[in-house]
Amino acid sequence: MIFASFEFLCLFLPLFFAAYFLTPFRHRNWPILILSWAFYAWWRVDFLLLLLFCTIFTFYTVRLMDRIGPQTRQGTWLLVIGLAGNLGVLAYFKYANFGVGAFNDVRASMGFGPVPWTEIILPIGLSFYVLQSVSYLVDIWRGTVPVTRKLLDYATYKAIFSQLIAGPIVRYAEIKDELVSRPHTLAQFGLGARRFMIGFAMKVCLADTVALVADAAFALPNPTLADAWTGAIAYTLQLYFDFAGYSAMAIGLALMIGFHFPENFNHPYLSGSIQAFWQRWHMTLSRFLRDYLYISLGGNRKGRFRTYLNLFLTMVIGGLWHGANWTFIIWGAWHGALLAAHRLWQQAGHRPMPWILGNALTMLAAVIGWVVFRAHDLGNAATMYGGMIGVNGAGLSDELAWQVTPDQWWTMLIAVVLVYLPLLGPRLPVLRAPELMGSYWRGLWVVGPLLGFLLGVVLLYSRAAVPFLYFQF
Repeated sequence: MIFASFEFLCLFLPLFFAAYFLTPFRHRNWPILILSWAFYAWWRVDFLLLLLFCTIFTFYTVRLMDRIGPQTRQGTWLLVIGLAGNLGVLAYFKYANFGVGAFNDVRASMGFGPVPWTEIILPIGLSFYVLQSVSYLVDIWRGTVPVTRKLLDYATYKAIFSQLIAGPIVRYAEIKDELVSRPHTLAQFGLGARRFMIGFAMKVCLADTVALVADAAFALPNPTLADAWTGAIAYTLQLYFDFAGYSAMAIGLALMIGFHFPENFNHPYLSGSIQAFWQRWHMTLSRFLRDYLYISLGGNRKGRFRTYLNLFLTMVIGGLWHGANWTFIIWGAWHGALLAAHRLWQQAGHRPMPWILGNALTMLAAVIGWVVFRAHDLGNAATMYGGMIGVNGAGLSDELAWQVTPDQWWTMLIAVVLVYLPLLGPRLPVLRAPELMGSYWRGLWVVGPLLGFLLGVVLLYSRAAVPFLYFQF
């Protein structure tokens, strides 16, 4: 079940709100937990057992660690056991197919037959709820967050349906107080509903429409320069509005029941450098990589070379986290190299580039990276890169032109305008704080998301629901 579906909008969500608000407050974690498990089990009931295992295993490992003493030798061993248990589950389901495939490729090159292997299905949301377990284990070991004594609270934290499948990656410390007591007001519910509707419109009206252009371009056997760049830009827009839309919906749903989730996007395509891009894109993952990987590797405390190496390794591992494919490893290495180069540029004493030039170079680097991120394999990426440098001609091919309809071209243009619209800032009344708007713009601030949501519902009725891109990670 996905947010942008009639099953969710017309069945699950009304049932959830009815059960939640009819339950006395002191017991409201129960409907969250039970219905979130039902939401997850809608896809595969058997994989709900995996979520339960990670939840119970981590909870009691931490309880035992707290009883012994986190910083003791035994406590540290329990940390290792907890990390190994969670990361072992992630490694098996996410990387076993890749590992066996690579092993069989080596065997084939030596003239041996393949090792028999049955493909493993990746449980949705596994990457995200494993990272939650890792953050909780490490935070308890570091002593930066208190241990929860109630399995119900921890299980609820892990299972909240709005963030269970694709984030944001919420740390326990960020909502621990709200698991015990949280506000419920009509104004807050309205703000959450508005945020949900904006995310819904971003996903259905924009991302799902430009996805048709990206899919068509990436499927071409010999894309021209115009074909390849059209496809690359379409995917750049699709990925942002799809994932940022999902995050907005998740944050909005959480706000409607009193939880304040961290923001996940802050206009990343307006960044003036690759460093700023990663401070604005998928911010909860960037924070996780910084706090639990980059710093653990030594950060910038062990000299310049180690700083560059740590940046590179962090991004390579971040790329591998997205999926077991050489395309993700290369994408991570690309951004790791860019971040290291940016750090070298800064340490050489160069001034920041003018924003226009910095943004152009940052977006060029991002688009180039998104191509290999989107490609099915390295061959598909090479085909697209060849098209981007014009090896198959320059003009838009008939093969792509007949597939792209006028409404898709217009949607791409609107998406680009919306990406750069925040540059107008307070000069555009609708971008001001509501209390600073006039009555007309305040009305548009309220009605605009509703109109976008209704348009999205109409589009959803006319075409099948499309899963969020990050469900596959």
